[in-house]
Order: sequence, then structure tokens, then C-alpha cells
Amino acid sequence: MTIAEWLKDRDALAPPELRERVREALGSSLHRDAAEVPEAALSATEALLRHWLAADERARAGALELLAADALVTYAFEAAADAPELMSARARQAMLRIAALAPVPTSP
Repeated sequence: MTIAEWLKDRDALAPPELRERVREALGSSLHRDAAEVPEAALSATEALLRHWLAADERARAGALELLAADALVTYAFEAAADAPELMSARARQAMLRIAALAPVPTSP
């Protein structure tokens, strides 16, 4: 089963725009094996958040990016639940990866 096939079973209730943005974010990863969902989804999340931060778009126009990032993290952990013994390590790694994207505050 591919990542695209795995998603098809899960995103039927999501709005079409969100489904499309998630698939765009995953790009060529859609053709990878579904066992790679956790890593592919987190990598796509990082790319979306980098883009959102770089665009300096905090208004409503950036909402779809954030919703897609949220959906991707949810998918990453839904897929990771298949290996519960790895969940703690995956959660820690995901938090570190996402936190590393935050801009470094400048001193006053």
C-alpha cells in the first residue's frame, strides 16, 4: 500500500482544499510505502511550517498551511501508533524537529 492509498482511507471527511494541500505537501512521497507515513508526514509538516514562517503570513491566508501541517502531524502519529513501543521516541523527535523551526528571538 502506498501513502496515497493510506490517505484515501482517512481523508474522506476533510474539506477538498485541505486534502489537496496535504497531498501537495507530500508530493512524490505519495508513491512511497505506507510504512513511511510517519517520516514523510513530519518532513512535509516541516516544509509547510518553514514556508509559512518565511512568508511572514500570519493572517487568514496562511490558515490552510497551518491546517495542513496539523493534519500531517495527526497522520504521522496515527500511522506511528502501529508501533506503540516507538511512540515516545517519535513524539520527542517530532517536537524537536518542529521546535527547531521557531525563529530565534533577538535580544532587546
